Order: sequence, then structure tokens, then C-alpha cells
Amino acid sequence: QVQLVESGGGLVQAGGSLRLSCAASGRTFSSYSMGWFRQAPEKEREFVTAISWSGSSIYYADSVNGRFFISRDDAENTVYLQKNSLHPKDTALYYCAAAPVPVRVYMNPPSYSDWGQGTKINVSS
Repeated sequence: QVQLVESGGGLVQAGGSLRLSCAASGRTFSSYSMGWFRQAPEKEREFVTAISWSGSSIYYADSVNGRFFISRDDAENTVYLQKNSLHPKDTALYYCAAAPVPVRVYMNPPSYSDWGQGTKINVSS
């Protein structure tokens, strides 16, 4: 089991940038693939991005491709989400999640065994 704690959320103006962090503790972080999901008010949780355990494979939702960037630092047991060119529709609660390898479908929430509590991003127009 992996414990995950997100940080870095807050209020930002449209067009701005923000970096989220997800600190992991517990079992070996480097053996987990990591993902970010988000849930806007009254909407279902949706996939944002994921990075494989080795860092060699990265996936993005079409809605964030080219604006958001995921990275991981296994020495720090942390995964990051750099968010640029933010838009009000990016307003949501952002969750990081850990998936034990092998991962069949990175975009699928059931692939992930452990979830953080979420950090809220509010993008004002």
C-alpha cells in the first residue's frame, strides 16, 4: 500500500500556471505507475495524465495535452503535475493515484490501488 498526499492547489487566474506535487510513502514508490485524475463539481472523475513506473511512458488526456506535464522523482518519492495555460474548465479537485505494475489501462481508475485525498484548483476567468 502507498500513502499519497497532494499539495500545490489553490486559486489561479486563467492563463496562469501551477505545479502540483504528490508525495508518496509506504511501499517502494519506484515500482508504481502514477496517475493524476480530476473531478469537477457535478461531473465524473476523469483521467488527466499518467507516467509509467520507469518514466518511459507518459499519457495525457486530449484536453490537457500540450499544457500539462507529468514527471516523477523517485529519489524524492514524488510525482509532479506542471499545469500551464490554465483555463476555468480546469477547475476541479485533482487526485494522484498509484497503480501497481503491470498496468493494463492507464486511463481507467480501477487500475489504481491507492489514491490521495485531492487538492483543489480554482481557475478564475
